[in-house]
Amino acid sequence: MTGKSAFILDGYVDEPACLGVPPYISPYIRTVAGALSSQGYSAKYLTIDQVRKDAGLISAMKSSDLVVMIAGVTVPGKYLGGTPATLTEIRLIGAQLRGPETFLAGPITFGYASAGGRKAVKGEVSGFDHLLSGSPASALDGFLREGKTHGTYDYRREDPWAVAGASIIRDHPAFPWIMCEIETARGCSRAHSGGCSFCTEPFYGPPVFRSIEGVAREVESLCAAGARHFRLGRQPDILVYGSSPAEEYPAPVPGRIEDLFSSVREAAPGLLTLHIDNVNPGTIARHPDKSRAAFDAIVAYHTPGDVAAFGMETADPEVIQKNNLKASPAQVMEAIRIVNEAGGAREDGIPHLLPGLNFIAGLAGETPRTYAMNRQFLAGVLGSGYLVRRVNIRQLMPFYGTKAFSENTLGIHHAQFRAFKEQVRKEFDLPMLRRVFPAGTLFRSVIIEEEGMPSFGRQMGSYPVLVGVPYRLRPMAIRDVVVVDHGMRSVTGLPVPIEVNMLPVATLSWIPGVGRKMAGKIAARRPFSDLPEFQALVGPTPVDAWLSFSISPSTR
Repeated sequence: MTGKSAFILDGYVDEPACLGVPPYISPYIRTVAGALSSQGYSAKYLTIDQVRKDAGLISAMKSSDLVVMIAGVTVPGKYLGGTPATLTEIRLIGAQLRGPETFLAGPITFGYASAGGRKAVKGEVSGFDHLLSGSPASALDGFLREGKTHGTYDYRREDPWAVAGASIIRDHPAFPWIMCEIETARGCSRAHSGGCSFCTEPFYGPPVFRSIEGVAREVESLCAAGARHFRLGRQPDILVYGSSPAEEYPAPVPGRIEDLFSSVREAAPGLLTLHIDNVNPGTIARHPDKSRAAFDAIVAYHTPGDVAAFGMETADPEVIQKNNLKASPAQVMEAIRIVNEAGGAREDGIPHLLPGLNFIAGLAGETPRTYAMNRQFLAGVLGSGYLVRRVNIRQLMPFYGTKAFSENTLGIHHAQFRAFKEQVRKEFDLPMLRRVFPAGTLFRSVIIEEEGMPSFGRQMGSYPVLVGVPYRLRPMAIRDVVVVDHGMRSVTGLPVPIEVNMLPVATLSWIPGVGRKMAGKIAARRPFSDLPEFQALVGPTPVDAWLSFSISPSTR
């Protein structure tokens, strides 16, 4: 097989415990690359967005020996960095790839729906020669060895592939500004009781934990390939890493958490981002002291701006009971308190670790009163003074094999859902965002993703806030930005230093307390020699520390 060529086409994945939409790159990509390498293939990587922009890439793939496409969304979201492949696109690409042997793998095997609020259709996807089920890397290796298309999950086999496939990240169009999603476990401890009614993670069974050595070796190989941003995100609950897999709500083992995070730091001493994703609020509420100790270990080794995503889903006790959900509203509030105490300290103005909340509409037992309870809960959070990084509200996308596939309230309370979402954005998100990132907060290394007026960008991280910059900046420009205003789901920021003597009037108007009229006066009085002269006209502002009064030839 030496000398054979292959392409890995990333259609992007989004699962309850795995994100692979840019800037994230999923573990599937790297293990498949490693499996191909072990079979003597030279693999190249492409994204679905690259193929959308350049149809000629289809011809390039057709000239190879083998093509593997990874795709599938089981948790729908809104994306800025990329758009997951649709079922139509998957079928069309498969039909066009005549010549190489073609494979389709990933959560697409669970089914497909175009958006939340619809049932996922499970069935054969036409166009590809083979549909790989189970572990994509293991299934592909099994096929190349003996024609099998189902792969079992086994870290003893997959860990070496993850190491061998690490260098594939260099083919990513956004490299080195990519976030490597790192797997620490597969499966859910709540699989013992069937898990949450809507979730696909119990399909993987009770948790199997990856070894610390396996994680560290992969991180070390990714770091050697140029990666600097990592998220230990591929697991349902980071707190129970290394805990008893036989219990539904096992107690955290803080020492194992510390060993895991310290090993990642040692494997990538030059890392710039180390974040987490999923945390079960039920774990925190049932084991508060050990959970707090585990969070203390995380905060000691991670980087600020981190988010612990809570799958709350609803504040309605009846919906919680009917869907076997994780925690009561009181337990979630307790979890919010503990995370705030452990992670609320700020570094350079940014909170270390805050909770995020997920709500799902359309679950069994939902009534109009459900939305009133959700609003009441969020009002309680706002009144408590605790900080929450973000609230995600989505409609149920039920998959075949989950309880929610047949038991749900899809389409019944759509008006209440829309009204709830709108109210949360205005009455919760806006004031909370002002608390979390007040005017004058500095975001370092914001990566511009959309050029325009404003340009839009984000930091690397777990659920980074969208930053609108009222200035035209080219894509992939990296700028430090200071917050000057807030929207419901985003902030407005100015590049620092804020060049008072050179910026356009429209941009100057965003300085807090300035506005259009005062910006015109500033332009007429330029150049200013220093801050006191500027303050004599404008007065003090929250961003005075970031103002610069350099003078370009055009303003002399």
